Amino acid sequence: MADDAGRPVNAPSDRTAPVRRNSGGPSRFETPVGGNVPPVPQQPHPGAVPDSMSVTPDTPGPAAGGGATDQTAAAYVSRETPTREEDDPPLAMEAMRAVQILNPSGEVTMPRPERTRVMCVANQKGGVGKTTTTVNLAVALALHGNRVLVVDLDPQGNASTGLNVPHHTGVPDVYDCLINSVPLEDVAQEVEGIPNLWCVPATIDLAGAEIELVSVVARESRLARAIAAYPGHFDYVFIDCPPSLGLLTVNALVAALEVLIPIQCEYYALEGLNQLINNINLVRQHLNPKLEVSTILLTMYDRRTRLADAVEQDVRNHFGDKVLQAVIPRNVRVSEAPSYGQSVMTYDPGSRGATSYFEAAQEIAERGVKEPVSRNA
Repeated sequence: MADDAGRPVNAPSDRTAPVRRNSGGPSRFETPVGGNVPPVPQQPHPGAVPDSMSVTPDTPGPAAGGGATDQTAAAYVSRETPTREEDDPPLAMEAMRAVQILNPSGEVTMPRPERTRVMCVANQKGGVGKTTTTVNLAVALALHGNRVLVVDLDPQGNASTGLNVPHHTGVPDVYDCLINSVPLEDVAQEVEGIPNLWCVPATIDLAGAEIELVSVVARESRLARAIAAYPGHFDYVFIDCPPSLGLLTVNALVAALEVLIPIQCEYYALEGLNQLINNINLVRQHLNPKLEVSTILLTMYDRRTRLADAVEQDVRNHFGDKVLQAVIPRNVRVSEAPSYGQSVMTYDPGSRGATSYFEAAQEIAERGVKEPVSRNA
């Protein structure tokens, strides 16, 4: 005889299901035989422990109650939550970057130049990252064995703020050096928490220096003389310029031997670059023949836009090897750090911004050793 589907009545049914093993059952999967009645799964004994953590497709999930063990529950949770191996590597990498940047042991050092490198950080375009670049490069170099001096030549005093150096009215500042011929060592302050780093602050008094310098003898070389007369030795002197091409910037260009130009990866940053290069050439011809544009740093790079790639390509095609391979991305940590009186190197040393500035500082240090362009302090 045959049923409606054409199969013999005594043929085994296709509807088979594995039966879960328990402590009292046989040590194999049992397949029910005969009939069209679906098999009833055997319930595990309360005291039974499953021999395998694998679950077959037809086996129901672990029942709530005493029949499910902690080990079984852990197996189900681990499928939806990331494992420890997936979580640790990013955190471990960030911790390694932080230790590398902070260099608490002081064992890791960047190459030190044979002579002092006086670098002017200039760009008449505002908001391109001059002060941020000055502060973070100085901190990165100081944390790795270099003696660094930061001269804040901007009346806004942002570099002094970023290094947590007092610059309120009445504090001896760079204005006294330019106008009253006060020695630079009398106004330089040690930066708290950063060894080998000093800062000459700028107060609001510096805003009037542009007018007062007009009648001063040798007005273009006042800062150069102050730096040359400093009794100590520095590996690097960074001069943070105001966003203009006035007498303060001219003083910085005369005092320096190298110009570092931060360029924001946007069109407006390129528009005024030609004028800055022309002014640098004028200073070279008439006041400082040793001055040269040695370093170009691309800042505020946004990888999501084609404009950033286009600006980077144009700058690299025009300036060639002067452009650092390190590029500073847009990073909120870089913007947050000054509000805490810190550089991003100490505020969040594991961030992308800190890592990028560290790589830029390392590249500058290595270039200085290969091609020493500097003078004695």
